[in-house]
This record gives sequence, structure tokens and C-alpha cells, in this order.
Amino acid sequence: MVRGKWNSRMGFIWAAIGSSVGLGSIWRFPYVVGENGGAAFILLYLLCLLVIGFPVLLSEITIGRKTQLSPSGAYKTLGNTRWSKAGKLTIFTGFLVSSFYLVIVGWTLGYFVEAAIGKITNFQSAAQTLAYFQTLTTSPLKPLIYTVLAMGLCVFILQTGVSKGIEKSNKIMMPLLLIVLIVLTIKGLTLKGGEKGISFLFSPDFSSITPKAILMALGQAFFSLSLGQGTMVTYGSYLDENENLPTTCLPIAFFGTLISILAGVAIFTIVFAFGLPASSGESLMFQTLPLIFSSMSGGYVLCFAFFLLLLMAGLTSQISAMEPFISYLIDRNHWKRKKAVLIASSLILFVAILCTLSFGVLRHAQIFGMTIFQFLIYLSLNILIPIGGLLAVLLVGWKWGIHKGLTNIKRGTGSLFERYPFIRMYLSVGIKYLAPFIIVFIMLNSLGIF
Repeated sequence: MVRGKWNSRMGFIWAAIGSSVGLGSIWRFPYVVGENGGAAFILLYLLCLLVIGFPVLLSEITIGRKTQLSPSGAYKTLGNTRWSKAGKLTIFTGFLVSSFYLVIVGWTLGYFVEAAIGKITNFQSAAQTLAYFQTLTTSPLKPLIYTVLAMGLCVFILQTGVSKGIEKSNKIMMPLLLIVLIVLTIKGLTLKGGEKGISFLFSPDFSSITPKAILMALGQAFFSLSLGQGTMVTYGSYLDENENLPTTCLPIAFFGTLISILAGVAIFTIVFAFGLPASSGESLMFQTLPLIFSSMSGGYVLCFAFFLLLLMAGLTSQISAMEPFISYLIDRNHWKRKKAVLIASSLILFVAILCTLSFGVLRHAQIFGMTIFQFLIYLSLNILIPIGGLLAVLLVGWKWGIHKGLTNIKRGTGSLFERYPFIRMYLSVGIKYLAPFIIVFIMLNSLGIF
């Protein structure tokens, strides 16, 4: 069976950026920053990206490119039969991520529809925007409809395959989303009281750092790069073996970080200008941005454009989370892509519906004191995704061997390692020692063991 391929290097870069730049950057990043002390959390997040995230990103893409297989087959090829279980774990993680993520894409679709008919630009207070969000998410029917419609859009894109669906949609949407975010950031900076948001984001208070905050920073760093869930292994398997991986991965990490910071500035300038609590949780973005759209000239047009582009960003992240499961079904069962997409989508939609109902009729169904939706987020981002990243660097650094791993990473880079030997040292130490040690330490520390 002919395996899908990217049409170009830029096509892969924009697809990977589309995977990392989504609701995780614009919806989740600001609210976890708000819940964990602001600037100090951002520094932790950036440190996790540099020391752990980038080496893990290169490891996962290298695993995929070397084997040209989905995570299960890739881990088995470079490791052994037992290692294939590690690959299956990352696929399962991607399945869970795509399940709860679909709910948020559904909310975004709902807000886009409401924006189109002019209902998102008439708010006077934060209490109104919060009530609007709660009405949408707890309604017995609306969120279910939007969740199903969101999955329908994902199926449409996924059916068209790698180059036609995933690649082309990202080349257009990602640059446009960046432009709209810049406009919102500039507007936020002009608000009276907005400077307090800047202080919150860039003046660290290190007393706010807790073991939980460190674990969440690690999870967010991995989530923002789509690590530990099979996505980058799968995307790497569609790459040509002579691609320059280090220079290809740099824009992915850079744009993911840039979008997260811009979203944080846009949202927290509004938060402090309107006197909202920084720790508003999942509703933070949906509380803040409608306020700014309601208070600015041309707010309707910008609101429509923002939620359209945010919807597309959410869809690209959603399909990237689904792709490892689909690729696995194709590789394992030799199914045609259409059948694999339909089976995977149906299973993911079932779990997503349970998550959606956890805001309504299933809100009293608790797991360790959390709703189904909250539990899947915590399990995926703070446990399974870091474990998935750990397994990738252990495979490349120890089982396959760091020398073989670096040799494969070097392929397509020319004399990069010879001209800049510190890059080789950074990757060698990062993949084999620093990333595994720090991931294990952070996870054990969060449990109170250290």
C-alpha cells in the first residue's frame, strides 16, 4: 500500500505548526498560566520547551522518518515487540486527546456560528459572557450538535489524505490566524489597565511555583508541540528521508511559542482591563475575547474572522491527534483510508459525547473528584503525554542508540554538526540524559516523592 507523503517541506512545517498551534495554544495556555501564577509559569514552560520539548520533538519525528510507520510499528522496528506496546500507548493517548479536544472544537464551532449571526458582539460585562458560555456548554442539545458537526468537518478533511487535506488547509489558515492574533494583542495593549496583564505575564513571582505547576508546565510544553501522543511520529513517517530535521523543527517550536505568548497577551490585557479573575479556568478565552469584540469598532468582522480561524486551528490540531490512530488502523489492518477514518471517528465521537455530557446530565459522574472531561485532560496532559515523550527519548537514546539516532537526525543537514558541534552535544545530552531524567523527576516530584 502506498503511504501518504507531504508534497513539500513547507507543507510538513505548516501541518506540524497547525498541530501545535491550536486550541492548546490559544484556549488552554492562557488559562493554565492564569491558574499557576503567570510569568513564573511561562518561564517554566519555556525551560521545558528548550531542555525537554525540542529533543523529544526531534526524537519523535526521527522515529517516524526512519521507519515510515505508525507509532506501533515504528517502536517495534527500532526496539522490539515489547516496544510496540509503547507505540500503542502513544496512539491511545492521541485517542483520548482527540476525544476531549473535539468537545472544545465543538464549542469553537458554536461560537463561530453565533458570531456569524451577530450574537458575540453585544456584551457589556464579564458576567454576561460567562453566562453565555455556561448556557452553551450545559445545554442538553446544542453542544452535542456542534460536537457531531465538528467531527463531520474532521472526517471531510481526513478523507482527502495527507497532502490534499492536512497540508493545504494549514498553509492558508495559520498565517491568517497569526495576523488576527497580532491585531487582538495590539488592541489589548491599548486598553486602560491592560499594562497589569503585561506585568502578570512578564514579572515573575517565583513563590507561585509548585510541584503541580512544574508538572503542568511540562504537560503544556508537550501538548503545545503535539508530543507524546503519536502525532509527530506519524507526521514524521510521511517525510522524505533527506529532510533537514533540526531546521524543520525550529519553526514548529518557534511559532507554537509565539502564538501562545500572543494569545496570553491578548487575553490577559483584557482580563485586567475588565477586572476579571485570572484563574477563570476553561471559560477564560470565551469570557474575555467577546468583551473586546463588543467594545471595538469593526468588532463583528474581527470576531467572525477570529472564530473562523480558531475553528480551523482547532480542526487541524484535532485531525493531527486522530491521525496516529488512523495510520495504525491502515498499517495494521491494511484498510483503505476511508474505512480507517470512519472507524476511528466513530470511536472518538462516542467518548467525546461522554465528555460533552459531563457538563450537563453526566456532571455528577466523577472520577477522582473530576468530571469525565476534566479527568481525560488531567490523565492525558499530566501523565500519559509526558510518559509518551519519555518513551521516545528512551527509545532513541538508549534502545536504538544515541549514535544511530544522531546519525539519522544528521541526514539531510550537510555539515551542520561539524560546523556547530554544540548542536550535536545539546541533542546528545538532551535526548539521552537530560530529557529522561527531568521528566521522571518532575513526575515523581508532583507525587510528593521528592
